[in-house]
Formats: sequence, structure tokens, C-alpha cells
Amino acid sequence: MAGRWLALLWAPGFICVALILETASGTGDPSTKAHGHIQFSAGSVNQIAMADCRAVCGLNTSDRCDFVRRNPDCRSEAGYLDYLEGIFCYFSPNLLPLAITLYVFWLLYLFLILGVTAAKFFCPNLSAISTNLKLSHNVAGVTFLAFGNGAPDIFSALVAFSDPRTAGLAIGALFGAGVLVTTVVAGGITILHPFMAASRPFLRDIAFYMVAVFLTFTALYLGRITLAWALGYLGLYMFYVVTVIICTWVYQRQRSRSLVHSISETPELLSESEEDQMSSNTNSYDYGDEYRPLLLGQETTVQILIQALNPLDYRKWRTQSISWRVLKVVKLPVEFLLLFTVPVVDPDKDDRNWKRPLNCLQLVISPLVLVLTLQSGVYGIYEIGGLLPVWAVVVIVGTALASVTFFATSNREAPRLHWLFAFLGFLTSALWINAAATEVVNILRSLGVVFRLSNTVLGLTLLAWGNSIGDAFSDFTLARQGYPRMAFSACFGGIIFNILVGVGLGCLLQIVRSHAAEVKGFRLSKAYGLYLLLFYVCFLVVVLLTEFGVIHLKKV
Repeated sequence: MAGRWLALLWAPGFICVALILETASGTGDPSTKAHGHIQFSAGSVNQIAMADCRAVCGLNTSDRCDFVRRNPDCRSEAGYLDYLEGIFCYFSPNLLPLAITLYVFWLLYLFLILGVTAAKFFCPNLSAISTNLKLSHNVAGVTFLAFGNGAPDIFSALVAFSDPRTAGLAIGALFGAGVLVTTVVAGGITILHPFMAASRPFLRDIAFYMVAVFLTFTALYLGRITLAWALGYLGLYMFYVVTVIICTWVYQRQRSRSLVHSISETPELLSESEEDQMSSNTNSYDYGDEYRPLLLGQETTVQILIQALNPLDYRKWRTQSISWRVLKVVKLPVEFLLLFTVPVVDPDKDDRNWKRPLNCLQLVISPLVLVLTLQSGVYGIYEIGGLLPVWAVVVIVGTALASVTFFATSNREAPRLHWLFAFLGFLTSALWINAAATEVVNILRSLGVVFRLSNTVLGLTLLAWGNSIGDAFSDFTLARQGYPRMAFSACFGGIIFNILVGVGLGCLLQIVRSHAAEVKGFRLSKAYGLYLLLFYVCFLVVVLLTEFGVIHLKKV
């Protein structure tokens, strides 16, 4: 029975993938901005311009740099680096493989930045916000914490939707991640730990995901997403949140009536309310091991600052494997930069992670990062009245606020308003994620120009893989620890959020920005897991065959 439901679940997804690949084949990306709506049809002016940019590899080597610099469709409207200019103007044609290799390594490092920022800074601050706002675990699990898990996907989608030429990258990435998570990740979970699935949450999540896929299929078939359609995506997710809360409340009420005596709860019993566990297990980060104080006794302000900025636990370093050490060395620059710029509030610690000297510095540094990363720093360099740039005003105000905070607080006890740092950390980490996602989108678009690949197939593969790595490892870890239901539920809950909010919010912002009107249980065995892995392989084969013209669809 589960196989029938999942066959219905994935069939529309394959049709959607075929549609977006067919519209993207040949000239360029399927997503363009047309009169009063976001268009997914081929043959528009934007697609022709994009095709001209892709034609750069067919020009003489001496003309490529000038072509890239003069053609506006070869330039990115956001981001800090011009990757196409770097390839064709700063590397000779003989060094093109070297340039591509460097870009791929930089792309992998950007994915690492996205993962570290989301796991260690974005999600903990979201958890602290939900705790201080006294939200229930159910509400927090399907709102704040779902946003934390899907942050890389959502920000990548928002960045891609901001440019009509790369909107197909967002559609492809969201669908690619959905198919990847519901096949490879879900299949891996059932292989690692076969289990009896809870029928009601399982069917609920599948039903909502089918509706989300069907909405996107209809939008692709019609060739546009209107304002009402974008709002419908967001409204459906709000309805999903309400449904989760009501279902959990009904389940707990029925269980409380049926229980005559207390029953010791096992991990699998607890997982019946999978949202509670998701919010308390998959989104919390233990800072005690990694940032354990190295000095004992009374600490000076300087010692507190040094310890707070140290991302390495030397005692843990000596007990770990070589591969862990290598990865840690690679992450050290990112973790140090984020520790310096992003405050983190941890309600589970006695001092709530209050580090007086560092937090006071972050009152200056974090707002500065905000203005220098928002819209790639455009607002930060804007001069107020022709006198002072915005970043200078932010530094002055931040310094004054930091001075007052430093002299009005102590090292031993967190101030009463320390929880406000969670909001500052949330905003700062969100903009760091957005900045990294912007560079990811720009690199992928550049690789698409070089290899003459559509943005859609890049989204279905590279971007979807990169954004899903963190979810895969966390879900596999939960399965090994004996929580397969929770991990399996996270697969579907996450992609529902990503598709509905990613497409809905992305299209809504683009429409507003452009002033347009449109744009009993199931036994899951190892054999089922292997089936899911095979299903994903078939999916990739269809994607690649359609991309390279082996499979053609008749246009309606």
C-alpha cells in the first residue's frame, strides 16, 4: 500500500521535471518575466539573450572577454564576484580546465559555508527565539525550525527567483532535492533501520506533498505563476501547520483518554508525535564539547574573548580521526568568522552563551555585516546626505551601544535582555546564508554558460545535491540512533516546506519587486529502500537524457 501512495507521489514529480527540462532545452532557462506574470515558456527575449551569452564558447578566444563584458545578460545583478569575466578574461583558454576546477572547489566550500552557518548559528538562534516566545514544540517544529532546516534551499530559491534568467534553477533545485530526499535519503533510512511507519502522519505528509507537486505541475503547464498562485503556496503551508498542530492535539487527547496507567515511553512511542522530537533533536547544537572552556577559575575579559573566538577543542582534536581533523581545518576559517560576527543564544546553558566582550563587539560587527551583505553591499555604501555612508553611521551607533552594554553588564551573569541577541544572530546568519547562496547561484549559472547546460538541470543535480547533504547526514544519524520514524517524517516535512515556501515566497517577492500581477502502519523494509535508490537513479537518467535531447516531449 505504501508503494501505491509513493508511486502517486513521485509520478507528478517526474512529469514536472520533464516539463521544466523540455522548456529549458536548447536556448536557455525556462523562467522569464513577461507581461504581468512570471513566465516559464520558451522563445522570450530573455531566453534569446541568455542564448547569446551561452554562445560565448563558440566565439574566437580573443573576442570572448569583450563579449562577456559588453553583454548585459552575461553579468549577474547580485553577488560580489563576476565568475564569467573571471573565466574568459583572467584565464587563458588553455587554463580553462584549471578555472573550472577552482570554481568547483569554491562551490563545494560555499556549500560547506551554508551547512556550517545553518547548523551552528542559524538553527540555534531560531530555537532560542521560539523558546523565548514560548512557542509549543509543534508550532516551532513546523515554522522556525523547519525554516532552519531548509534555510539553504529557501535562500537559494529566493536568490534564483530574483533573476528571471535563473528562476528555473530554483524550480529544478527544489524538485531535485524533493526527489533526492524522498528516494535516496528515505531509502537509506529504511536500509539502516527498517521500521513500522506511523500511518496518520505518513499519509498526511504524503498528501500535502502531492498537492504541492500538483500545484507546481499546474503552474508549469499553464506557463505562469500569478500573485494569487504564489499566495496560494504560502496559504497551503499555513494550512499544513494548522493541520499538524490539530492532528498532534487530537492524538495526544485520544492517548490520554486511553491510558489507564502510565507507560514508559520508548523512542518509537515518542516518535508518534514526530514534530516534538524534530524540534528538540534535529535542530539543537551542543556547544559544550566544541567550545569547552580551556581555562579554569576566574577568567579575565581577554581570556573570555579568546575562548569565545576559539572554534577548536584541543582535547577533542586528539581523539578524532584524520578525516575529521582535515574537515575541521577546512572549516576553521568559516567558524572563526561566524563566531566573530554572529551572536548565538543557547537557552540550555546556564549563562545562555553570554560572552560579554564578544557580544559587545558583535553589537558593532553584526550590524556592519548586515548592511554590507544586504543587496551585496549596495545599501552599506550609500551616503546619507552626501556626508557619511550608511556603514559609518552603523559603526558609530553600534560602538555607542556596545560601550553602554559593556559597562552596564558583567562577565558572570547574562543581562535581562540578552535574548535579543538571538534576533541579531538570526538576521546576521540569514544574510550570511543569503550571500553564500547568491554566489552558489552565480557559479552554477557560469558553469551552465561554459558547458551550455540549462539552469534547470544544474538545479536538479548540483544545487539539489549540495543543499540536501546536511539533511541526509542528519537523517541517517537519527536512523542509526533508533529514531527512523522521526528521520523519515523529516524527509517529507522538509520538502513540503521547501516547495511551498520556496516557490511561493520566491515568486511573491519577484512579483512585488517587478510590480507584476502574475509570475494502520506501513512496513518499510530494506527492499523498499533499495527500490527508492533505484528510483532516483532512473530519475537522473530521465533528467540527463532530456537535457541532451535524447528524449523529446511534444509541446501542447
